[in-house]
Amino acid sequence: MKKDNSFVFDTNVLVSAMLFPESVPALALKKAFGIGTVVVSEECMEELSRVITDEKFEKYSSFSKRQMFLLDFEDAASFVQVKHKIAACRDTKDDKYLSLAVSANAKFIITGDNDLLILNPFKNISIITPAEFLEVF
Repeated sequence: MKKDNSFVFDTNVLVSAMLFPESVPALALKKAFGIGTVVVSEECMEELSRVITDEKFEKYSSFSKRQMFLLDFEDAASFVQVKHKIAACRDTKDDKYLSLAVSANAKFIITGDNDLLILNPFKNISIITPAEFLEVF
């Protein structure tokens, strides 16, 4: 697999990867970093930061562990400036992932969100679950 593949992960998959380090989402994220580039936009990073630092996750993971995941992800991912604003998802809050993927020329969006999965494929971008990602790669 070529390293020129770019991957977009939605916030819910990233949160699952953080909370459950041996889970399918975590394995998919690790695999993506190993075979390509995980891309993120400022908007997606802000959402991840807001969600992952929410105190409701304190019972599952300490703040310091969540903060470390966030910092590690921020260091490892490649930031992309969104140049294409897409409005195609029935949940408009998910359009940011489509916009990021198109702007980054990403090959895949990895998500568990049916509002995104129903669009597969979108402009030659495969929209798949973490389990499907691991089957492909």
